[in-house]
Amino acid sequence: MSEVALVTGAAGGIGRAIAGRLVDDGWQVLAVDLAPDPDGPGDPFAADLTTREGNRSAVDAVVERFGRLDAVIPNAGFQHVSSVEEFDEDRWDALVALLLTSPFLLSRYAWSALRASGNGRIVVLASVHGLVASPFKAGYVSAKHGVLGLVKTLALEGASQGIRASAVCPGYVRTPLVEAQVADQARVHGIPEDRVLEEVLLAPQALKRMLDPSEVADAVAFLLGPSGSAFTGAPLVMDGGWTAR
Repeated sequence: MSEVALVTGAAGGIGRAIAGRLVDDGWQVLAVDLAPDPDGPGDPFAADLTTREGNRSAVDAVVERFGRLDAVIPNAGFQHVSSVEEFDEDRWDALVALLLTSPFLLSRYAWSALRASGNGRIVVLASVHGLVASPFKAGYVSAKHGVLGLVKTLALEGASQGIRASAVCPGYVRTPLVEAQVADQARVHGIPEDRVLEEVLLAPQALKRMLDPSEVADAVAFLLGPSGSAFTGAPLVMDGGWTAR
């Protein structure tokens, strides 16, 4: 019987790559997004993951459709670039709701199904910004730091119940989410847009390139597979040497 995964933020970017990789590997996937792509990989499902109801409905839907749940991959997210002084409070609330509270709620609501699987896995898409900070990203950095603490707790509670929890912490990935930041990064740093990639985004990295979404999908597939069975409570860091400094 095929294993079943719930992937959020699956309409594009990293989430779409993860859903596609898992489908190719023989998984059944519920591809959750606010506006899911009916032509994308997996079974599309619409949910607002900034709400309790949205997170619960996604878990209920995957169990109802497939009769089981083996892995939860919270990936949905967005970015907001602003100084602390001007940071919009509603954007702060939305970032924390989607990047931190949603992974908690998905894990909570899926816990019994993951336990019943006997090999339940939670793989959160965190970020190098869960380990380090950058200016003008107070909401994103705070939520990503928090979600790594959540992963540690999930791992400790889940170990005796057949549930592992880990995270992937990539540096910048070539996605619409990152491309949409360029204008705001140029504005807050006071530089032209064509200098943002070199002087802001890739400046902390030893390897001066962005990741491809497929590389992140490969890392998730590794953590979900037999070779990743020893990983729990810790992030898999793929930051191009960012945190080596």
